[in-house]
Amino acid sequence: MSLSGNLRTVSFPDILQLLATGKKTGILECKTSSRQKEVAFRDGNIIYASSVNASEDLLGNMLLKRGKLSKADLERAITLHKQTGRQLGTTLIDMDLFDKEEIGIVLKMQIEEIVYNLFSWREGEFIFHENAQPRNAPFVLDMDTMNVIMEGTRRIDEWTEIQKVLPPDDALFRIAKAPKSEDEDISLSVDEFRMLSLINGERTLPELLDMSPMGEFVTCRAFYRLIVNGLIEVAGTAVAQPQVQEDEEEVALSIIFTLYNSCFWKVRAVVDEMLGENNTRYASFLAQYRSGLTVFFPGVEPHSELAPSFDKFLATVRSMPQATRYYTLMSALDRMLTDQLVFIYDLLGTGTYRESINRVKREITGPLAQRRELVQRFGIEDTFYNTIKRADKVVKLVRG
Repeated sequence: MSLSGNLRTVSFPDILQLLATGKKTGILECKTSSRQKEVAFRDGNIIYASSVNASEDLLGNMLLKRGKLSKADLERAITLHKQTGRQLGTTLIDMDLFDKEEIGIVLKMQIEEIVYNLFSWREGEFIFHENAQPRNAPFVLDMDTMNVIMEGTRRIDEWTEIQKVLPPDDALFRIAKAPKSEDEDISLSVDEFRMLSLINGERTLPELLDMSPMGEFVTCRAFYRLIVNGLIEVAGTAVAQPQVQEDEEEVALSIIFTLYNSCFWKVRAVVDEMLGENNTRYASFLAQYRSGLTVFFPGVEPHSELAPSFDKFLATVRSMPQATRYYTLMSALDRMLTDQLVFIYDLLGTGTYRESINRVKREITGPLAQRRELVQRFGIEDTFYNTIKRADKVVKLVRG
């Protein structure tokens, strides 16, 4: 079955109805220039959905908002998920932070949110890949597509009414001092009670949406009902806070400085364990890194008195031409790490070489968990793992 086009001419509900009545199996891909979502079907029913280029920790953020997960644990889990290639949900279970049932409940919410969000799309290309299977799906549902169409259409109609009442983004809300509800007995739904518990007179609707564990539509619907029932009222207007411009390059360089110093320290520690701290052969090898940028990565314990100064490192990097400084730094670190790993293989063999890599990977989990968006944008993680792969290729050539 060939099915493709644009959502301007064929609506998402119409596509769902066609796939449901035809009892189709495959993946429906919908995308714009900035978003891409996939919905998987089996015999016409929806079994899975994913946001292909959404933030990698969508599941983690949902758990974070529900108060089930600390930010530190989330960052640690994301790093492990990247390193191992295992699904984030599986990683969280492996870390003993959740059981399968808890992850399943949140994954179901995530899938539903992705599908219902597509009902609001008014443009975007779509294509149905018949008989394709979802990749790395940790959890599948069996959602009756016709019921999804009814619920999605109802949400769109309800959303039109909700938007008429929603306040400006800078309005602060508090619980009404004298509720204007006509009923003496006020009955709240679970969603409305959750929403009410977040309202304290100091938060705007965008801030409440960011904190809510219920998803955008359910949160706005609960907020709408609290307004129309007179249970909350405007408390004032949020004062715009002056924006402090962050030096993103400095933050990225700080992560690189911490990551590679920790990395070289662990490499040296493995050699010291095998040959003793007074071995001369490895010390002589390291002598070549006493100039330029590499002098800031001596392989000592990061928090010791011998640790290099980040401020001096930053000043040295920034004294270089801006257009080439990042490339020059990462090329030097790539060459330095590759050379050291290959030297360890030559000196101590495969076992010690592998142990060095394993310890390095464990050590850099923390630095890579910092500021994930910057780590990705500056390619810090990719560069590091490409270096490991390059060292492996050299070792394989040496081994023949």
